[in-house]
Amino acid sequence: MTDQARTPPATPRACPICGKPVAQAFRPFCSPRCRDVDLNRWLTGRYVVPGREDDAEDPE
Repeated sequence: MTDQARTPPATPRACPICGKPVAQAFRPFCSPRCRDVDLNRWLTGRYVVPGREDDAEDPE
């Protein structure tokens, strides 16, 4: 069995910001604009990766 036989065909993906087809150059987004929108959401705190309550912010 070859690697191609085990790998399912790639399904077309949609941009997580606007839903348009993904552009290979900006993957997983469709454009620089959507990439920047996503970055802005991370930088402004709209997206947050939760941590455990016992995680110390400053271990010193």
